Amino acid sequence: MICFMEIQTAIVAFLAFYVAWNLGANDVANAMGTSVGSKAITLKQAIIIAGVLEFLGAVLFGQEVTSTLSTKIVNPALFATTPQTLVMGMIAVLISGGVWLQIATARGLPVSSSHAIVGAIAGFSWVALGVGAIDWSSIGLITIGWILTPIISGAIAAGFYSLIQHWIFNQPHPLNQLQEWIPWLSTMLLSVFGIIILPTLTQPLSLFLRERGFNIPPHDITLFTGGIAVISLTLISWRQLADSQIEPKIQGLFAKFQVLSACFVAFAHGSNDVGNAIAPLAVISYINQHGAVPSHQLTIPLWILVLGAVGIVAGLAVWGKKVIATIGENIISLEPSSGFCAELATAVTILLASRLGLPVSTSHALVGGVVGIGLVQQNIKSIKFSTIQNIAAAWLITVPISAALSAAIFKIMATFWH
Repeated sequence: MICFMEIQTAIVAFLAFYVAWNLGANDVANAMGTSVGSKAITLKQAIIIAGVLEFLGAVLFGQEVTSTLSTKIVNPALFATTPQTLVMGMIAVLISGGVWLQIATARGLPVSSSHAIVGAIAGFSWVALGVGAIDWSSIGLITIGWILTPIISGAIAAGFYSLIQHWIFNQPHPLNQLQEWIPWLSTMLLSVFGIIILPTLTQPLSLFLRERGFNIPPHDITLFTGGIAVISLTLISWRQLADSQIEPKIQGLFAKFQVLSACFVAFAHGSNDVGNAIAPLAVISYINQHGAVPSHQLTIPLWILVLGAVGIVAGLAVWGKKVIATIGENIISLEPSSGFCAELATAVTILLASRLGLPVSTSHALVGGVVGIGLVQQNIKSIKFSTIQNIAAAWLITVPISAALSAAIFKIMATFWH
């Protein structure tokens, strides 16, 4: 006979998939929007790229942010004597977050799923145990991350686009300049991502070798793996450049590069935002399995990471078109070169946040990057500030709306839950 706990976990898994679906329709859409908007890739190609790399980012790199959302917005120890109260709260978080993301997606607004989930957790915690239950230091750190994300991303995008303008577009023979720069740009970009990603990915390999008697420090494995990757990718880049026919328009070649940056953004988004969908499920699964609330460090089961990744990709495929249009076409007209810079800045910013375990907003980073490009182009009139105002308003109201919605749902559930 199927027990109540198994039924409950199945229902919560469905709700987590629902949140991941809406998150994919909204957040993955704005992650891929610049590539589609600049015509570097088609919508179908964006879905395929996101499908593979969102999945890998979520499964390989999604532990830290999920753990932060699970245990550091509200202290689970406060629910030690009443774990089912925490279960009710996390169900309220999933329902309120999913509903708000669906409403925003229907209106084409790229809201922040991080705002929605953090606000929802704070909302039910306030109703359940009072304002003191909320870890305000963690909320403050996350809020600082939200504020700094568009600034950092905009600065990186502006700086990188300025370099491309100076060393390639403003030179007498830009195509020749691009020929000289492509292999080194490839090596530099892949090295930066290797420094951010490889330390986390090589830790399991180091542990595996240590268990078999090979005591090799993770740092050495990272250097060795990174060195091989950089050398290999540099040689591949040189080979492809030698064999390729550069198109008459320089933007044609940048369009190919933007496919690479789109891959980085998809991986970065999966690594950070999957936690918004699956953190409540991870908490409930732990409580149902162990009969107690989780500790300060929660290990996320692989099946939960996979569930979130699949939901994200499905949501993008079915509902993502509207938000892609908002980011890719309705802020500023993008070319592949500018879209490439905006995506690169977004990916670097988000991956750094993932390493720190901070649930930041992909939409913050991408909008900041796009605006940074517009400022460098010194064409303020080309930036559609009405779109930015609508996006900023959606960001601001997401936290209070999701908090109030979560609190109301929790109150209703608490009335009827026995």
